[in-house]
Amino acid sequence: MNGNTRVLHLLAPTWEGGLEQVVTMISTIQRSEGVHVGAVLSPDQAADHPFVTRLKALGVPVTSVVVGGRSYLREYRSIAVLIDRLNPSIVHTHGYHADVIGGAVARAKGIPTVSTVHGFTQGVLRNVIYEWMQRIALKRADAVIAVSEPLVRVLINAGVAKRKIHQVRNGFAPMQPPLTRSVARTRLGISSNALVAGWVGRLSQDKGADVMLDALALADPAWKLSMIGEGRDRDKLLRKAASLGISDRVTWHGHVPDAGLLMTAFDAFVLSSRTEGTPITLLEAMRACVPIVATRVGGVPDVVTSREALLVPAEQPAQIAGALADIASGQSAARERGVRARDKAKEKFGPAAWLTAVSAVYDAASA
Repeated sequence: MNGNTRVLHLLAPTWEGGLEQVVTMISTIQRSEGVHVGAVLSPDQAADHPFVTRLKALGVPVTSVVVGGRSYLREYRSIAVLIDRLNPSIVHTHGYHADVIGGAVARAKGIPTVSTVHGFTQGVLRNVIYEWMQRIALKRADAVIAVSEPLVRVLINAGVAKRKIHQVRNGFAPMQPPLTRSVARTRLGISSNALVAGWVGRLSQDKGADVMLDALALADPAWKLSMIGEGRDRDKLLRKAASLGISDRVTWHGHVPDAGLLMTAFDAFVLSSRTEGTPITLLEAMRACVPIVATRVGGVPDVVTSREALLVPAEQPAQIAGALADIASGQSAARERGVRARDKAKEKFGPAAWLTAVSAVYDAASA
């Protein structure tokens, strides 16, 4: 991609998650190339949305496209106005909402489109319908980025032309260093001598928060759990913790800004997901040098091996509990895995290689 290319990223951000972090990082390292971000927000999200606020603080141009729920025609027209104003060379969409509507606007105006597929969650019927529509839209994109090898297979099976699919793992371009352990623990209200596992993510079926609770119930009672994140399953998970008799061992922190900076507070980071692309939380844990337990799903094995983390099958809480026991009893080995993970994050997932790979996809889409 030449230096005159203008890239417009389009997404409908949630409060903050992995997709939002990816767009923040890639748009920040693309600033010299004329990047702009369009964030589709509902009226109740529009004031001081953390995603928009962060981009502005980083010097990334961003426009909020504020539309009511299911105002699809208005959204289409608003995005069309934004595209006419910016005249981008590439429209890069993220998530089913942007893929379907933003992609359609760009194609109608003859602008090449690239979509990054961060993963499919399925779950409730509404998500199944949305993702079905997304797959149709992806067939029409000029290029599709899959963040893991399993997603490549999913896209091919969905009918996306193989020549359009490019596997590019998410990179990592953190804006700040992680906090020290003592400062991070103070921020989270964790005592200095507590044995704490950290879990960070959306409280939903695909992220496996329920599996983490089952694992804690099976683990040594010395282990406490810090749950960072919000989601539709929160109340159900609170009831589950109570039924397992572990409520006094779990702290529900809710949404925590810049949670990735707090990974150093934990004695172990657990990713218990049922499905994943290339999880940014995993890269944040690697950078923090914290011992990692992760399910062997999606793109996770592309990021870490048994040299850097303890990998377990999905939906196996007993194996997560066993991995926590291994960390507690083998702290030297756990530290060594943490150091290797940190070094790998720096060497393999840095911003330069990521930008080069994404730029190559833009060139392919424009050819």
